[in-house]
Amino acid sequence: MSKMLDTAPDTAGIAAQTQSGGGLAALVRATALVNRAIVLVASIALVAASLILSYSVVTRLLFHAPTYWQDEASVFLLVGATFMTAAYVQGRRGHVAIEALSALLPPRVNAARLLLVDIASFAFCAFFTWKSFTLLEEAWIDGHVSSSTWAPPLWIPYGVMMLGMGLLSAQIALQIACALARRTHP
Repeated sequence: MSKMLDTAPDTAGIAAQTQSGGGLAALVRATALVNRAIVLVASIALVAASLILSYSVVTRLLFHAPTYWQDEASVFLLVGATFMTAAYVQGRRGHVAIEALSALLPPRVNAARLLLVDIASFAFCAFFTWKSFTLLEEAWIDGHVSSSTWAPPLWIPYGVMMLGMGLLSAQIALQIACALARRTHP
């Protein structure tokens, strides 16, 4: 796992290429550090989800005692890990992309295409962050809980969703800033 964290190209490489000065490069390094810490916590969440589900299977099989909370707890952990690591994946340009055009386009046109995709992605993710905040606010104020027997508060997944999408929006905004800095300082 640590090898994967160290070898994949990320926005720290962008910081080295950026001629805009120390501020943007320091922000890129700080973001990369936060993203790595989040990946570590998300890895623990994935292991915890698998242990919870395994515990549930064993208890049902051996003791015929169902657990009523395991599915929802596992879903919360998996959704949290997914949303919280989205910025890390974006920092490495690891999200699914259609690269059929990149080989056909000249480098400058391809760079402009990537910038436009980043701007559109930022607009979508910023809107998603805002909508997640409205869900979080509503769940917090009205005390919404899930419809299961366990009934955990819904502000927990909505908060993680908002935080993860906010981090993703910030990561994309940082990539846009780096791309624009490279354009102004070739």
